Amino acid sequence: MSARIDAHCHFWRLSRDDYGWLQSGDPTLASIRRDFAPADLRPLAAAAGIERVVLVQAAPSDAETDFMLALAADNAEIAGVVGWVDLASPEAAKRLETLAQNPTLKSVRPMLQDIADPDWLLTAPDTGVLNALDRLGLRFDALVLPVHLDRLLRFAERRPDLPIIIDHAGKPALGADADDPRHALWEEGMARLARETDAVCKLSGLLTEMRSDQRQSEAAALAVLRPIVDKLIGWFGPKRLIWGSDWPVLTLAAPHEGWVRITDALLDPLSPDERAAILGDNAVTFYGLGEAAA
Repeated sequence: MSARIDAHCHFWRLSRDDYGWLQSGDPTLASIRRDFAPADLRPLAAAAGIERVVLVQAAPSDAETDFMLALAADNAEIAGVVGWVDLASPEAAKRLETLAQNPTLKSVRPMLQDIADPDWLLTAPDTGVLNALDRLGLRFDALVLPVHLDRLLRFAERRPDLPIIIDHAGKPALGADADDPRHALWEEGMARLARETDAVCKLSGLLTEMRSDQRQSEAAALAVLRPIVDKLIGWFGPKRLIWGSDWPVLTLAAPHEGWVRITDALLDPLSPDERAAILGDNAVTFYGLGEAAA
């Protein structure tokens, strides 16, 4: 099988003080409220056979993007960076022109899940900035909740040439009651995005959407996740799914090796080529990662 790629991980340095979600004082985040660097992930990645990673922004700031690109320059395993720019500011087009001179920048991500207005994606971004994404060959990571999926569909229809990837499988409300309306929003939204657009979906971030009792064992987690992943495979197919760890946020729910085992079990019914696509090859294609360094 081709080398495994982690298409979604984070490193952060808290002294910059712009990780609002992480530095809010939420006690449930205490275990990850510290610095995380490439050296922390390296042994975990090696144990899982992961050779390269895509580093994703965790703060809505220019400083975050600069920080990640600097890390990529010094750490060969960082094959791509998903950065942040202020899509609502016309000045961001010029910023993108500068950033895109660094070939490690692959995509941008507004933190839509943290923006109060669910219509922000349709109303706030500057047209010139979105045109710059197209012109510069960049991609769009969609950090969305089920409520955003119909908006994301309309956005994708307006920007058919912009490659879009849905982070964390659109964050299904796995821990919610059966009659929660988010379930229907997720099913309809993800099925339509798969059917009506070329969007790609990340198989990541799912364990942290579950209640603790749903993941008290790997067998329990598998029972919850198998129907979800089967739907995603049915909708998007093995060529439009990409694996990621969401480490270190993942560790709020399970160790890195636990998520590796769970996803390996979920993908086991697929052919070797299909597994290789989800676990690495599709990330190379979508993010344009090129060949690994010798």
